[in-house]
Amino acid sequence: MSELSINTTQNVKINFIAASVGERLGAFFIDLFIIICYSTAISVVLFDWLQLDRLMVNLDGWSRGAVYLMLYSPIIVYSLVLESIFEGQSLGKKLVKIKVVKIDGYQAGFGDYLVRWFFRVIDFFSLFGLPGMIAVVTSQKSQRLGDMAAGTAVITLKNKINISHTILEEIGDSYVPTYPLVIKLSDNDMRIIKETYQKAEAKNDHEIIYKLVAKIESVTGIKNQSGNNSDFIRVILKDYNFYTQHM
Repeated sequence: MSELSINTTQNVKINFIAASVGERLGAFFIDLFIIICYSTAISVVLFDWLQLDRLMVNLDGWSRGAVYLMLYSPIIVYSLVLESIFEGQSLGKKLVKIKVVKIDGYQAGFGDYLVRWFFRVIDFFSLFGLPGMIAVVTSQKSQRLGDMAAGTAVITLKNKINISHTILEEIGDSYVPTYPLVIKLSDNDMRIIKETYQKAEAKNDHEIIYKLVAKIESVTGIKNQSGNNSDFIRVILKDYNFYTQHM
């Protein structure tokens, strides 16, 4: 496995482990299995059981094409949509615990995922996927062609870590971070966040916690995925601890 060094906006070097070819293939085949299951379900339920094809007999070619496109478009945009929603992870990547990140330390955006999605045709579906595999094996940052074009890399979230005394909370060896964009914050930012949160929690001041979450989101671009403000802040603290373990 190759190691990726990313310099954050605070000039802090953070080392990530690039996802191996095996991990990336594992995620790919899990996603492929999900897609095959969806396609099979559509075929069996709509065409075999409900006999949708008979209902479309009187439709012209364009209308039938539109129906097929509507039914099977989720297969086409599967990776693009899920990576955009889950911030760099498809269902396969979630299960294998790998993630797409920008090599400049920022959270990848929709445009980055779109570029990677366009290049899937070359990386995965031309010459039996050899272009993508060769690129991952030979590139310095284990990038496929889509990653090179988008300025992204795929990292593993299985890094084993030993946390010494920090300004934050200790986390276990199996901890998996949720918000890579937390590295945009500084130690002083995290100290203020932790102190403010602890005081607000002690006073049961939900308004302060809400404002604190809003400030974190506006500064970093992170979106609260948990739906619970307190849980979100606790995860932010742990994630920062994870990514700055070697400071």
